[in-house]
Amino acid sequence: MSQSNYVKKVAIVGATGTVGSFIVEELLGLGKHEVTAVTRKDSSSADSLPAGVKAAKVDYDDESTLVDALQGQEVLIITMHTLAPPETTLKLVRAAAAANVSYILPNEWGQDSSDEALSNDVLLGGPKAATRKLVEDLGKSSWIGIITGFWYEYSLGFGKQTYGMEWKDRTWTFFDDGETKMNTTPETEGGPSLSGYKNKFVYVSSFLLSQKDMFAAVLRVTGTKESDWKIEYESTVERFQAAQKQVFAGDRSAFPQLLYSRTFYKDGCGNFEARRGISNDALGLPKEDLDEATKVAVDRNEKGLKYH
Repeated sequence: MSQSNYVKKVAIVGATGTVGSFIVEELLGLGKHEVTAVTRKDSSSADSLPAGVKAAKVDYDDESTLVDALQGQEVLIITMHTLAPPETTLKLVRAAAAANVSYILPNEWGQDSSDEALSNDVLLGGPKAATRKLVEDLGKSSWIGIITGFWYEYSLGFGKQTYGMEWKDRTWTFFDDGETKMNTTPETEGGPSLSGYKNKFVYVSSFLLSQKDMFAAVLRVTGTKESDWKIEYESTVERFQAAQKQVFAGDRSAFPQLLYSRTFYKDGCGNFEARRGISNDALGLPKEDLDEATKVAVDRNEKGLKYH
C-alpha cells in the first residue's frame, strides 16, 4: 500500500455512537491504526471504549484542549448526532487546522450532500456546507465526504417514519407507489490514494432498493405472504410537509420522517448511484447479503430498537 493511502493515527469524535462504533471496530480490525477517541471531559463514554482505543478528554469551551487532543493525528473523523450544535463541528475543524491534521471526514454518512435542494430541505445543508468551506478556507486540512445513503438495518427496523415497515402489526406504508429506488448502505481496505479524494465526496452503497424491493425481502426472510400484511399508501410530498410542519413547531420526533420522506421524492435524489456513480469496486468493498441484513432489521423492529 502506498504511503499516501495509509494513515496510522486516527482521531474520532463519537466513537461509541451509532456510526462511530462501527468505524472504530473496522479500524481496530485492520490492526494498522492508532485510534484516539475525542470525548468531552465530563462524558462517561471513555469508560465504554473498546480495548486499544485511547481517550482524549476535551473541553469544547477551551479550544486549546481540542488542539492538544489532535496533535500528531493524521485523520479526524467526526460522527455526531445530526442535531448537534454546528459550532461544535466548526471548533473541531479549527483545532484540526491548528494541529495540522491532514484529513477531516466531516459529519456526512448519509444523504448526498452535493444535492443542495435535498440537503436544504432536510435542514442539514447549511451546517455541512459551512464545515466543508471552513476546512478549505483554513487551508491546512482536506475534507473527504463519505456518502452512504441510510443504514439499511437501522432504517428498515426503525418503523413507519423511515422505510414504512411496522412488523408488530404487519403494516407496510408505501410512499407514493413504493417504486422509488434509493441507495442504502458499508468498509474495507482498498487501493486508491487518500490524496485522490481531497475535498470530494466518496459514494458507496450496499443496495439500490425501492420499498417494494424491501417488502419482498421481508416476505422472503419471514415466510409471510402479502395477504398477511395491511398495505397502505401515502403521498411522499404530504408526508414530508406534515413532518416539516411538526419540526418547525418544535417537535423533533418528526425529524426522521422529514429526513426519509424527502429522500423518497421522485426527483431521484436518493439514487446517487445513477447520478454520481459509486466507488465500491475501487475501494474493494464486499458484496453484501440483502436477506441477512433484512433479518437484522426485522429483529430490530420487533424488539422496538431505535438509534443509540
